[in-house]
Amino acid sequence: MQYWLLKSEPDAWSWDQQVAKGEVGEMWSGVRNYTARNHMRAMKLGDRAFFYHSNEGLAVVGIVEVCALSAPDPTTDDVRWDCVTVKALAPMPKPVTLKAVKENPKLAEMSLVTSFRLSVQPVAAAEWREVCRMGGLDPKTLKPVDAGNGKAG
Repeated sequence: MQYWLLKSEPDAWSWDQQVAKGEVGEMWSGVRNYTARNHMRAMKLGDRAFFYHSNEGLAVVGIVEVCALSAPDPTTDDVRWDCVTVKALAPMPKPVTLKAVKENPKLAEMSLVTSFRLSVQPVAAAEWREVCRMGGLDPKTLKPVDAGNGKAG
């Protein structure tokens, strides 16, 4: 499994809207950057991604899963652009802010820090685990971690 981070401006597409789409999910359309597009083309079914509120909030607020592979983006007639479909899996119990990510030395090389403008980014497995930990989520079960004993609740 690979891990990713998908950015969305909450006034354009929010975590709550993503959750409301249920099992069918929603196409991650409108991406017009070649590197971001290529990342979507590399995604496999079952890959997971952080859902990041950009511009407003600046935080990882949930986790989504790729439920349909890269296909032509229906929001344009330009054949260069693709999109994947993702469905919501779990909210982040405690949103992980950009400020907190930047302050964590374990995340110094994370794309969110080094390529902060890119809307679709890869996330290393160690980074995935660390951001989940920071947000109070068990990275294996995607269940909140009980702060009292450090185990998934």
